[in-house]
Amino acid sequence: MAANELVFFVNGKKERISKSHGSQCGFCTPGIVMSMYTLLRNNPEPSMEEIENAFQGNLCRCTGYRPILEGFRTFAKDRGCCGGKGKDPNCCLNKEEKSTVTLSPSLFNPGEFLPLDPTQEPIFPPELLLLKDAPRRQLRFQGERVTWIQAATLEELLDLKAQHSDAVLVVGNTRVGIEMKFGNKVFPIIICPAWIPELNAVEHGTEGISFGASCTLSSLEETLEAAVATLPAHKTEVFQGILEQMRWFSGKQVKSVASIGGNVIAASPNSDFNPVFMASGAKLTLVSKGKRRTVRMDQTFFTGFRKMILTPQEILLSIEIPYSQKNEYFSAFKQISRHDEDFAKVTCGMRVQFKQDTTQVQKLEMSFGGLGDKTLQALETSRKQTGRFWDESLLADVCAGLEEEFRLAPDARGGMVEFRRMLTLSFFFKFYISVLQKLKKCSVRGKCGSLDPTWLSAVAPFQKHPATSVQLFQEVPKGQSEEDMVGRPLAHLTAARQATGEAVYCDDIPLYSNELYLRLVTSTKAHARIKSIDASEAQKVPGFVHFLSVADVPGSNITGLEKDETVFADGEVTCVGHIIGAVLADTPEHAQRAAQAVKITYEELPAIISIEDAIKNKSFHKTSFLSTMEKGDLQKGFAEADHILEGEVHVGGQEHFYLETHSCIAIPKGEEGEMELFVATQCPMIIQDFIAKALGVPSNRIAVRVKRLGGGFGGKDPRTALLSTVVAVGAHKTGRPVRCMLDRNEDMLVTGGRHPFMARYKVGFMKDGRVVALEVDHYSNSGNSLEFSESVMQKALYHMDNCYKIPNLRGTGKLCKTNLPSNTAFRGFGAPQVMLITESWMSQVAVKCGRPPEEVRRLNMYEDGDLTHFNQKLEGFTLSRCWSECLESSQYHARRREIEKFNRENYWKKRGLAIIPIKFGPGFDPSFLNQGGALVHVYTDGSVLLTHGGVEMGQGLHTKMTQVASRVLGIPMSKIYICETSTSTVPNTTSTAASVSTDINGMAVQAACKTILERLKPFKEKNPTGSWEDWVTAAYLAPVSLSATGFYNFEITSKNPFFYFTFGAACSEVEIDCLTGEHKNIRTDIVMDVGTSLNPAIDIGQVEGAFVQGLGLFTLEELRYSPEGSLLTRGPNTYRIPGFGDIPTKFNVSLLRDCPNRKAIFASKAVGEPPLFLSASIFFAIHDAIGAARAQQSERQLDPLFQLDSPATPERIRNACVDRFSAMLRPEESSDYTPWSVRV
Repeated sequence: MAANELVFFVNGKKERISKSHGSQCGFCTPGIVMSMYTLLRNNPEPSMEEIENAFQGNLCRCTGYRPILEGFRTFAKDRGCCGGKGKDPNCCLNKEEKSTVTLSPSLFNPGEFLPLDPTQEPIFPPELLLLKDAPRRQLRFQGERVTWIQAATLEELLDLKAQHSDAVLVVGNTRVGIEMKFGNKVFPIIICPAWIPELNAVEHGTEGISFGASCTLSSLEETLEAAVATLPAHKTEVFQGILEQMRWFSGKQVKSVASIGGNVIAASPNSDFNPVFMASGAKLTLVSKGKRRTVRMDQTFFTGFRKMILTPQEILLSIEIPYSQKNEYFSAFKQISRHDEDFAKVTCGMRVQFKQDTTQVQKLEMSFGGLGDKTLQALETSRKQTGRFWDESLLADVCAGLEEEFRLAPDARGGMVEFRRMLTLSFFFKFYISVLQKLKKCSVRGKCGSLDPTWLSAVAPFQKHPATSVQLFQEVPKGQSEEDMVGRPLAHLTAARQATGEAVYCDDIPLYSNELYLRLVTSTKAHARIKSIDASEAQKVPGFVHFLSVADVPGSNITGLEKDETVFADGEVTCVGHIIGAVLADTPEHAQRAAQAVKITYEELPAIISIEDAIKNKSFHKTSFLSTMEKGDLQKGFAEADHILEGEVHVGGQEHFYLETHSCIAIPKGEEGEMELFVATQCPMIIQDFIAKALGVPSNRIAVRVKRLGGGFGGKDPRTALLSTVVAVGAHKTGRPVRCMLDRNEDMLVTGGRHPFMARYKVGFMKDGRVVALEVDHYSNSGNSLEFSESVMQKALYHMDNCYKIPNLRGTGKLCKTNLPSNTAFRGFGAPQVMLITESWMSQVAVKCGRPPEEVRRLNMYEDGDLTHFNQKLEGFTLSRCWSECLESSQYHARRREIEKFNRENYWKKRGLAIIPIKFGPGFDPSFLNQGGALVHVYTDGSVLLTHGGVEMGQGLHTKMTQVASRVLGIPMSKIYICETSTSTVPNTTSTAASVSTDINGMAVQAACKTILERLKPFKEKNPTGSWEDWVTAAYLAPVSLSATGFYNFEITSKNPFFYFTFGAACSEVEIDCLTGEHKNIRTDIVMDVGTSLNPAIDIGQVEGAFVQGLGLFTLEELRYSPEGSLLTRGPNTYRIPGFGDIPTKFNVSLLRDCPNRKAIFASKAVGEPPLFLSASIFFAIHDAIGAARAQQSERQLDPLFQLDSPATPERIRNACVDRFSAMLRPEESSDYTPWSVRV
């Protein structure tokens, strides 16, 4: 299908996702567009819920999802929000809470979109439609190592399986493909049975519905939904349980190809469906050549880890899912972290049959996944309940039995031992309440447990409403020229190209004719000496060209910002993922195979993995930065304090998870050591410098070019050199172009991420909550090299006060040297970690004083003109306004009363509310990095080519720079074009980081444009009625140069580390499930000071995107390492970033009005990093909800002071909600064991 055809159909000539600002870096956008296209193709009038469900398989790291949903809401038949922004009396906003905040015009105009016209969609190729009725025949494809056979008939399939008993069967390739790519597995024979009629049959029988093993999960879902809609409710209990699991299983992309049989035969111990099938009594039909048998899926079907009772020649033909009976009840449960597509921690199916019209148990079946190496049944516990009544004594005995029957070892694979064991009890309690609720509605005989109304919250699902939002911003002043685009909500200039997939990223550049592909060879040990490297087997792989190592580096092998790293490991490795070598081959596949064939032997050395290990072994990086900050008299402050609290807080690290992984193409020019590189990097100058040193040439021989990035967030700053330098060495060695784009798991293994922090604090305060003394020792896990760790800790110490005036303070910072990949820059640069620590002890102070936390925070807050702990005066202080407006717009106090009422009425679900402020200092330290450059060319036709030192990575920098140039030059934006960022046009560029790229490059662009205007001034005076083109032509003929450079730096004459501060506040409400630890983000209101916004649409997008990324940091994303230092959460299957379903259901953002910032371009402010910490309001709302859950456990006398470490995962939330079930767990008595994972 042509791209323009797709654009026409989905967007009515103008792409809705681009106009609604739903594309930032754009790397995810084509996939999201195609998900929407598919939905509209099947349903031209979808509901908003159907639209949200369509995106369950899509991820975005930039936008925060809100603008995507907002744009596609215009397709919905039930839009939820009318888009009227309160201007119409019937607007949905006027039917809800009232606010005194002045409303803004919409960020986009839905009226611009042409109505959807399905008649204009491309015609589906008729020949493909005819194929489905054509006679089937066997297809066979032969590769270098694999033969793929598409069987046409069941008989043919059984013959093939008899001949090739070790062959694997593939329908959707959702498991085998992953094992081949990432598990280095080879399956010589692959058989595809997707076409076979018997394996696709759906038959409605007398006992249940039978599904052929090749039936997709989508067809299973559709069939069961139809059955639930048409059959009596008592017959569909099992079906409803399966559909409940289906909600959380995966996105439509996977469900449309993955098969029911594949899910069974995968025999995953964490399977979503096998516990459900097992508990339901499902029957499996197994066939082989000449044989057929039917077995019940029970405890004997799975014999071990991914093993079953099938013989090598047998296949699964079908599975029959039974109807439920009148006296039967069924439920299915799954513990997830993310609300869209997530792997289960624990899954289960539970079924109970009662004797006719009684509450006496005839049979109880419970099956679990995630508690061992296979799906398990609670046989003993279930057996003991036969004949008993459904009451409290049965509940107690079942829980005790489950606790005894599933006693996981402390070192069990997957970790989270206490949490997983607790879930078995929580799930049964939910099942118990669910059945009890149904029994109460029936006329049954026998004893029955009592049902406290507040306990019904155990089975009440989180309320699901379509996402709604409001964005408030200041309109441009009256009288501003319509051609002046500064301050207007313009779409990202390349959003339309991004939406159609036409935007070019590094790896989209067409292949060169003699190009080679590079694959890294990395260490599997955290700390070891390299004894030998054997590439002989790699040389046997077809297409192999060369194995690169330290011997191939023509210049210096020493690299890194602090010269403490190497291009290739030289005799010793200091982390898992340390680059030892690289393979060059003719294709990516051959390079991967060859890299996996390289054999390395090691002599292992002691490794330090965690912060605690480093402290114990006194392993710290030697640093020169100011590692201690002090103010006032600490001893006197503590002496005067009424109370003193001490504690320890841990903040986990975070993976950048930019959608575009690291990529690079190096093209040697064959003359004087010249080399051109296309690199996905935020720091072209650093890449240029590192490569020049490695190749032993001056920097003027190296040209680094960047078109755009598919996300960066700091992860494509110096760490980009890890890959690009190796690629450059390969290109130099062979004299041929070399390309590499890392796989996701490889990228995560090698590059490092946000620094984990640990802090030990001591805070002194008065009875009213006023803090008078604070001492905090901060530790960061810096990894195996120093890199940015000094600067990260420096920034952290500058922000350890967050927004609070503390008269006596001391903060220290130590950089733990560990055997992990070096951690690096990440949005916020250490500030989010340390501010979470600050707000943690501030919350404890409020609890100890018995005062509301918002009052204690306000009591300690800075005022205008105050000095920070590093003696910088707070000027243009808008925090008080942000705070009060946030309290008002969120209806904080009214909602607090509503939450208290909700919590009284719901025992097992609790809501929490929190409001958090932020003060953030953008900019680099050292200050010399706060410099920007620009180059402006004006051509004789009047068109302008603009180049500056910043890199476009989705933040809209090129759009803002075009707006600036347009205003200064007084010409339409359409005349201005930005091609790329290059070291050949603007030299010595500062990295696009620290939130100041608009500030420094905008001023440089302004300076260059002013130079052009000054040169054109005489020609404008001579011809005042002329056009821009007239003046340019006249200047050219004069002749006058129409090219100008611009330069800018922060003129900081004092010792202040920051040119200015950005302020904001956020209020969030959450609901937690006390039994499972899941939480739902109900509402967030943000008020952010971004000065006078250059582009409200882009700035609001940055606020929302930063917030959702922070939401991941503080509640969802958890990096798990083995005790040996290997990253276990390596890829999207195990590392979960937020999805569409994780954002607040109500997500409101307001840009503070009338707050110009005289220190930046056109009175604007930095916006990239500051909003991220506002997501801590979600974290502390969770903390608040946990506090409510603990408060109701009065008989247990729980300490109201409890520590919640970040991220607030379901495991941490559940473990903090101490109750009768958690009290039943007995710890395993084992002191001599190695845990599955460790906190670093």
